[in-house]
Amino acid sequence: MVNDCGTLPDGSSRALTVTEEIRQQGGKALANCDSVADRDTAEKIVTAAINHFGQLDIIINNAGILRDKSFLKMSLDDFEEVLRVHLLGAIYITKAAFPFMQNANYGRILLTTSAAGLYGNFGQTNYAAAKLGLVGFMNALKIEGAKHNIAVNTIAPLAATDMAGGTFPKEISDKIKPEFVVPMALYLVSNSCRVTGKILSAGGGYYSSAQIIEGIGLRLTGSESITVEQISE
Repeated sequence: MVNDCGTLPDGSSRALTVTEEIRQQGGKALANCDSVADRDTAEKIVTAAINHFGQLDIIINNAGILRDKSFLKMSLDDFEEVLRVHLLGAIYITKAAFPFMQNANYGRILLTTSAAGLYGNFGQTNYAAAKLGLVGFMNALKIEGAKHNIAVNTIAPLAATDMAGGTFPKEISDKIKPEFVVPMALYLVSNSCRVTGKILSAGGGYYSSAQIIEGIGLRLTGSESITVEQISE
């Protein structure tokens, strides 16, 4: 199933075009233009996919919008809207699909984060919060999915997409085409993928693993209480 509720700059959907491309290559595809940001609609999307294909093996949670502004100028409506699409949309779809994957004892779930979520970016507090929230979601869900052969991973793509809206100059955008992200995404949802709980970056032909680590600490002993001064030192 190809889902797109009309995210092109002119408000049109790419779902029908992509579906036709898949069919021309001999594949089976179903277009869907519903929004993942509503829990009832998200459940209908999953139900439609299962009714049409008979099973559901893979989810790529890649729905997204931008409402960029500095935090002081950003409305809470814009903050919440981005969370609904990026974070809650992925949760709604996964929640509806997870029981079917569990019963089949197989599943591949791919979430989409970004450098803004991992490292921050000016004017994107809403986007960054949603994107890093997906990493936390993955970290917990991978544990629940492991015994059912459900791999849950997160990709951090860098690509000149329609949503980027000309952010990159042409000499850069030509080097970071979405096609360079595809091989990594395909591997992470393939049967041969044996990793789970990973954050993989992909863009411009460069691929890497991003990790959250804890540095070397210091244990304070020899006193009944720890003081602020000890911590500051």
